Amino acid sequence: MGNEWPPGRGRVTSPLRPPPPRGPRRGARRAGGRVKLQYVFVDAPGFQPRHRNVLNRALNRRAAEAARDADVVLLQEVEQAQPGGAQSDPPPNYTRLRAEFPDYDGCFHYPRPDPRELPFGVGLAILSKTPLREQRHWDLPSPPIEFEFQGARLTPTDRLLISAATTIGGRKLFLYNTHLLAFFMLNSSSESHDAQRTLVLDQIAKAQGPALIGGDFNVRRHESLARQFARAGYRPVQTQEYTWRRRPYVLDHIFYNSGLRPVDYAVHPTPASDHHVLEAQFEFSSR
Repeated sequence: MGNEWPPGRGRVTSPLRPPPPRGPRRGARRAGGRVKLQYVFVDAPGFQPRHRNVLNRALNRRAAEAARDADVVLLQEVEQAQPGGAQSDPPPNYTRLRAEFPDYDGCFHYPRPDPRELPFGVGLAILSKTPLREQRHWDLPSPPIEFEFQGARLTPTDRLLISAATTIGGRKLFLYNTHLLAFFMLNSSSESHDAQRTLVLDQIAKAQGPALIGGDFNVRRHESLARQFARAGYRPVQTQEYTWRRRPYVLDHIFYNSGLRPVDYAVHPTPASDHHVLEAQFEFSSR
């Protein structure tokens, strides 16, 4: 599929844990121009030095598979956090991914630098076959909830929301990517501390046209998240299949507004992350 195509179908992809991977549902139409939005989690590639090469090979294979025909790719935890909160410039993993997908425009952003950052994945990216514009980011402050890590008492670092706009088949499309704090890992809940969710909703509610947001929302009880986003006019692609390899939780979502209609979705496992890939197909709603 080329960069230009008439208004019509669209597809979104994002990491989820499925039963065995499935193809398109029977009867789903595939002809015509499509928007295929690909949502791919990159979870601290190469974090474990013993497995760095294996992880990178698995990551590259899965990323290439997932993004093969995608119009948009959303990536999470693109880089590994460095000691003391240092941030490599240029970001090495993002730079390699751009080289892997030379036909894509892209944007990347780190969270706010913080010496408390743990040695896991940081940074969000959007890749698109059509040019990106209106690129923005917002820091999402985390509350001072104490937790223990390797014998030290710490508080969580801030999270991030990024956005960009693109035009596909003459239709403007707003894209958002976010990664929220995992309150359930801190024996708390984003229902009690909902500031990050509220800040995200405040921004996506401003979209004047078709819009999608993908992200690791890290909400164990996803029903409350779906209800909150529904009040802002956004619905999830799916809420049934687990998105996390470690526990049966739906942590990862793609939400869409009334400017789009979902046609299909599929879930794909990947060895490159503890999250899997959710792929969804959309079409633009009538003007």
